[in-house]
Amino acid sequence: MTCCEGWTSCNGFCLLALLLAGVVLNSIPLGINLVEEDTIFQNPISCYEWWFPGIIGAGLMAVPATVMSLAVRKRGCCNNKTGMFLSSLLNVITVIGALYCVLVSVQALAEGPLICNSQVNNTANCEFSLKNLTNINFESFRLEWFLNDSCVSPTGLTNLNSDDMATSWKIPSSNSKEDRYRIFHFSVFLGLLLVGILEGLFGLSQIVIGFLGCLCGVSERRGRTV
Repeated sequence: MTCCEGWTSCNGFCLLALLLAGVVLNSIPLGINLVEEDTIFQNPISCYEWWFPGIIGAGLMAVPATVMSLAVRKRGCCNNKTGMFLSSLLNVITVIGALYCVLVSVQALAEGPLICNSQVNNTANCEFSLKNLTNINFESFRLEWFLNDSCVSPTGLTNLNSDDMATSWKIPSSNSKEDRYRIFHFSVFLGLLLVGILEGLFGLSQIVIGFLGCLCGVSERRGRTV
């Protein structure tokens, strides 16, 4: 097995693990209200869980590249020059899905859970527009909603200096519904952000390795068995 084949096989297992992690993380906020209040569409933790960043972006869009990469271990269709080239092309889809997962996660972390932004927490308040993903304001990405005593920003918060805000920072630890939702929201979307970044890196590396395998070829012994 050449280094191209070995790295492709390793990529397949890593992408499979990240794919499953993304689906599980995205499913957590979707199932919380079903368990707590026996409802699905009422009182969601965030609008962004319904964008399915982990299920679609880090999940379904990574399936073709994962299957192709794992096929090399079983002497499958990836174990030749054409297969290596296809693995590169399929990983472009993986990178796009990972980027989608990252953008949605960053927006979700910047805005905080729905309970911090609305008095009526249901999907009717969610605006599902791709324009939202291009309006990321990194200057407001300070996680005050998670570190302050309450995630509801008081009037005039923008006039406070950094020393005043630092004194009120406290990781939520109570059993209130607000704190539970803040912890779930932060944990889920931070996890999805990491999954998206790692998937993107593995996808980019496989694009490079796939083209190298296409140019340099794979092992002759396995090449004959295909």
